Parts: sequence; C-alpha cells; structure tokens
Amino acid sequence: MKYRWAFFLGLLLLFSSFEIDKPVITIFMIGDSTMANKELAGDNPERGWGQMLPGFLSEGIRVENHAVNGRSSKSFIDEGRWGIVVSRIKKGDYVFIQFGHNDEKDDPKRHTDPGSSFDANLVRFVNETRAKGGIPVLFNSIVRRNFGLPGSNAIKNAITQDDIRKNINQDTAYKAINTPLSAKEVKLIDTHGAYLDSPHNVAKELNVPFVDMNKITHDLVEGMGVMESKKLFMWIPANKYLACPKGREDDTHLNIYGGRIVAGLAMDAIAKTVPELAKYVRHYDFVVAQDGSGDFFSVQEAINAVPDFRKNMRTTILVRKGVYYEKLIIPESKINISLIGQKGAVISYDDYADKKNIFGEAKGTSGSSSCYIYTPDFYAEHLTFENTSGPVGQAVACFVSGDRAYFKNCRFIGFQDTLYTYGKGCRQYYEDCYIEGTVDFIFGWSTAVFNRCHIHSKGNGYVTAPSTDQGQEYGYVFYDCVLTATEGVNDVYLSRPWRPYAKAVFIRCDLGKHILPAGWHNWGKKDAEKTVFYAEFQSKGDGANPKERAPFSSQLKSIRRYEIETVLSGKDDWNPAKNGNALLDIKR
Repeated sequence: MKYRWAFFLGLLLLFSSFEIDKPVITIFMIGDSTMANKELAGDNPERGWGQMLPGFLSEGIRVENHAVNGRSSKSFIDEGRWGIVVSRIKKGDYVFIQFGHNDEKDDPKRHTDPGSSFDANLVRFVNETRAKGGIPVLFNSIVRRNFGLPGSNAIKNAITQDDIRKNINQDTAYKAINTPLSAKEVKLIDTHGAYLDSPHNVAKELNVPFVDMNKITHDLVEGMGVMESKKLFMWIPANKYLACPKGREDDTHLNIYGGRIVAGLAMDAIAKTVPELAKYVRHYDFVVAQDGSGDFFSVQEAINAVPDFRKNMRTTILVRKGVYYEKLIIPESKINISLIGQKGAVISYDDYADKKNIFGEAKGTSGSSSCYIYTPDFYAEHLTFENTSGPVGQAVACFVSGDRAYFKNCRFIGFQDTLYTYGKGCRQYYEDCYIEGTVDFIFGWSTAVFNRCHIHSKGNGYVTAPSTDQGQEYGYVFYDCVLTATEGVNDVYLSRPWRPYAKAVFIRCDLGKHILPAGWHNWGKKDAEKTVFYAEFQSKGDGANPKERAPFSSQLKSIRRYEIETVLSGKDDWNPAKNGNALLDIKR
C-alpha cells in the first residue's frame, strides 16, 4: 500500500512542477475605419482608435482588431467577417462592437436603418457572442469634426465625405459664412442622428455594457474648438507623407495623436463600464511600437520627445514587443524617465571596439555600446539590452553613467564588457536581472548593487572588472545572486582589478562549479593585491571554496555596513530596494 501511495505522491509532485498557463483573454474588435488598423506604408499617419488600444493594456489581455475600413454592420456580416470572429471567440473573451458611420450611407450593400435592420444586426452580434461564452460591449460612433451653424445642410456632405476622404476646408467655409461671426455661434453639428441611439437601446434591452463614444469624442472635439481639434484628425499638408502626397482634409479619421487620445479616453470609460477590465488598464506618457499602435516607432524618438529637465514628474514610456535596432542615447537632460518593456522588447545594436567610425578610427570600448544612459533617476523594467556583434572583443550592451539608475527584471546580453557601470560617484541598482558575458562583462567605476540577479558566464574569463576610485567606500555588491555557466565553461574568476582600488563583495551567492577555487585574480598586478577589497559572505554551491581563495581576498564575518540601503544611501538616502520606483522623493 505504501508503494502505491508513494507512486501517486510522485505523480502529484511531477504535475505540480508544471506551470499551468492561464488562457489569455482576447478583446475582439469589430467596426469600421474609425476603429480599424491602418497600413503603415509611406509613413501613413492615419490610425483607428482600436489600433492604439493595446498601448493601454497590460500583457494579461490581447487585442484582435477585425474592424475594417468602409464596413457597416450589414457588410461586415455579408462578407463573412463576423463568421470568422465568432469562430475564434472562447469563454471569457470580449467583443467590442462599434458601427454606424457606414450604416448611414445610401449604398445598398451597407445601408441599414436605425430601429430595425441596424438594431437587428447589433442584436445578432450580442447573442452570438454570448452563445460562445463571450462578453459583448456596445459602442456608438465617434464624432465627426463637423463644425458649422445650427440648421446648416452640412450633415449629408460630411457623411458622404467619409469615403472620398476629402472634406471642405472648414476654416475657409467658416469665414465665408459671416466674417464677424463669433466662435460661440459655430457648433459641432451631429451627423449620426438615430444611429447613435441604436447601440444604447440594444444594450439596455439586452443588459449589455454600453460606452457612449460619441459623447466622449464630442466633448473632446468641442472642447478643443474649431482650430485645435484639427490636431486629432487627418488634416495634413501636401508633400509631407508618401501615403498621401497631395495632403488631406479629413474630419472623420484620426491621426496618430488623435488615435492615442481617443483610445485612452475609451479605455477609461471601458474600465468604468466593465470593471473586470480595469485591472488591465495602463497609462503611459508615450508608447513605442513597431506595429503602429504607439506614438513612435523607435525608442530614441520617444526619448527625444521627453521635455528637458521635467522635474517632480516621471515620464513613462512603454516599449512594446519587438527588437529595436538602434543606438539609443538618453541624455542628461531627460531626467526621471521610466522605460517599461513588454515581453520580447529588445534594444539591440552591433558596434564593437575595433569597428571603425566614419573617420576610420576605432570606436573603442565606450563607443561600442548599444545604449547610453547619462540621465539621473532612470528606471527600466522588463527590457533586454543587447550587443549582437559576438565574440569580437569589447562590445558593450549598456553604458550607464547617470546617478540613481534602477533596473528591474532586465536582461543584459553580450560577450566581453557587456555592462559598463561608467559613472564615477554614481549609484546603480539591479534587481532580479540577468547578465551574461565572457570577460569582464560587468565593469566600471560606479557603486552598483546586484540583488537576486542571475549572472551567466558564456566563456572562461572574469565576471567583474571594477575600477573603483581610491577613497570610494563601495564598488560592486552582489546579494543572493546565482552564478551559472554554459556547459564546458570551467575557468572563471569572480573578479580582477581594472584599477588598483577595485572593490567587489559577494553576499550569500550561489556559485556554480565554473568558479575557480582561487576565486579572485590580480590581473598580473601584484601591487593591486594590497589595495583591492575582494570579499565574500556565506557563499554556497560548488564554486564556494573559502579555504582555497586567493590570499588577498576576505571572508566576512558579518555584513554590517553592507545593507543595501547603506551601500546606496549616499547623501540623499536613496533606497530603491525599499521604495521601489518611488524615485521622486529625492533630496536635491
């Protein structure tokens, strides 16, 4: 009997070791061009608000945008598009439904009537979503930027111009109406009529969440006024974008800025209407995305857009999934930046020390970096910093010069000289990070704390090469880190002194068998043995050999004065381990 029990216990432990993936919740979006994803060719600046929605959501939920230009509720069904969406819905998914712009058209392939055929299509979307276990959410149409005098006949023109994408120059028309006319007399005229009521009526009848997108966007456009509201729509001059060389005056379709603004307002309204989605909502000042769902396509563009010396406020930047091949420079004037990556967000470049610049000179170690961080109070999370040049000598992935730099769950990938802690007198904190390389792959002058990090050696060599200045109290301190190596790598030292006063301390670290018994190397500098401070406290693992360590190293009896808050405190009591990203409470 006891053997049978042991067997079942073993099975239980086996299956419990596997992580059960939670099914990802999907938001399916169906609608027209005001919601749809747009082509990016020719630097096309047009965006649907649904295209921008992923930038306001965490990775716990994903968006499938099936909205298509020119479609009404009728044509979306007739073309089989709704059938495709229905086949993909699973229990717990959401379907966001927004039609109306094209249901208003006279075209018999698209036209529906509010109160009858339009409502019937909306009811069908709702019922068939629920039949699959999905959750429908109804929206009415966003507003057209249709300013004029109350009672004017501009409504029909505005509706038909959705398709030709060329609107009357309203600024000229406004002046032509009556030159002394005050702006207060010009109103934002509704063009949707009863088509706005149908989604609301169906939602009420079937107990479906409803978001009044028309009111949200009406208040936005009217509040901005006749001239300022053009910034939201496709009002662009000729010869600016290859996608529309003749320019465009379009009061229906949103541009990048308008798409982001409307999507943000929509997401806040959705969170109130559907509270279950509120936990997924995120707001960032800027979003970087290669699929057009952000403000910018490159991280550098987002950094450049940050106001210089923006005090007492953080600028948050989301970097969506993708490899961003760019040599990123974050200057000293861009203070208080938080750079947040989604899974798979990589900043990558391939310079190396011997690579020639435009003058035929070697770029050198400092010139080889993929990313330069000069700004103080920088924070990065879930980002990979990568140098892909390979084993060609010094090739830095990340060069950190600013004070109070904080990296959380980041990855630093390279070979020789991966992470350059460059800033003299500066403090850096790395929490739950992964750092890999071969020779001296963590090196530099800064005081740096590595807390619960994974340090991986891809080749024989030296983990660290500190160049701590004389008189500087701390160099590198590693807390509860795990040191591993690629198979076949078995000759690795914890450190060697780049400068004679190098300091490195490893506290409660798990050292793999690749760490040599001597542990520490003098870099052929016998005199440096008298000035370096190399120490360990309670090292464990196959690489922990206190009795075999180099005689110029120490085994600490206590870690008093090596608390994280003490090492990093400086003159302003900086304590990121305790305060997290609360980096604004800095004494200056």
